[in-house]
Amino acid sequence: MTGLVLLAPGLPDSLLTPLRASGLSLQTLDGAPALEQAEAASAYVVFGGSPASAALIDSLPNLKIIAVHGVGYDGVDVEHACSRGVVVTNTPDVLTEDVADLALALTLNTLRALPMVEHHLRSGRWAAGERAPLTRRASARRYGVLGLGRIGAAIARRLEPLGGSIAYHSRRPVAGAPYAYYDSARSLAEAVDVLIIATPGGPTTDRLVDAEVLAALGPDGVLINIARGGVVDEGALIAALTENRLFGAGLDVFAHEPRVPQALLDHPRCVLTPHVGSATVETRAAMAGLVVENLLAVLSGQPAITPVV
Repeated sequence: MTGLVLLAPGLPDSLLTPLRASGLSLQTLDGAPALEQAEAASAYVVFGGSPASAALIDSLPNLKIIAVHGVGYDGVDVEHACSRGVVVTNTPDVLTEDVADLALALTLNTLRALPMVEHHLRSGRWAAGERAPLTRRASARRYGVLGLGRIGAAIARRLEPLGGSIAYHSRRPVAGAPYAYYDSARSLAEAVDVLIIATPGGPTTDRLVDAEVLAALGPDGVLINIARGGVVDEGALIAALTENRLFGAGLDVFAHEPRVPQALLDHPRCVLTPHVGSATVETRAAMAGLVVENLLAVLSGQPAITPVV
């Protein structure tokens, strides 16, 4: 097993520690690769969503694998990688349950406006005799899941005990799914109270949730996004919230991370988290282990453990 493993900048210690223990030769790629790096590189490790363009792939003539630390790989030009014989891997399944847990937490927190009512208490307004504003119930609501893949299905299972209805939209109906299917994001939004986004990112879903979809969701509606920030037209979302055409939003992802628009930060019925869907000790350890397993397999001439195609 030979070759240099290039690392995207900013990878977490939970990944770097097992990578260093693997015995692989590692270097961080900061900008365009130097000639020596480019010739030596046999692997590139990136975050989910990090760019790995056709130009970068072509600049690494001996590249064998792009290992994505995450389930989403929308930043990688997979088609071009495949045309070059480069394997692309990700870390599916191991993060499904934690991301679905966060989606449920955001849903409950947004409907019950927990950050807003907690601030009411902490600011002394309750002690001063002021009642907290009323919020919305979570039980017996109409829930919609946009994207019924692994994570979307796990979210739907968590919603079942709440006793409401569950519907979904995916590119095509999912065989055996026990939920009502709608043939567009707009028709799904029109039929539900809470729309939870669990689609992949990338060009095919860019701004899928636009002003029209948000209008269909309506002034009592809630939007939850644990997928990719680009799936939502962020400007349209801000307008809907500030003009009271949407009740609230629970967001773990944003269009231009880590920058979050001030209008979202200031809105009392927005629950915001910093892209932490998979950020538990257990899941990050499992993700890192799968990245290392994929690298060791492919660089040893074996099939990848979790290729994306």
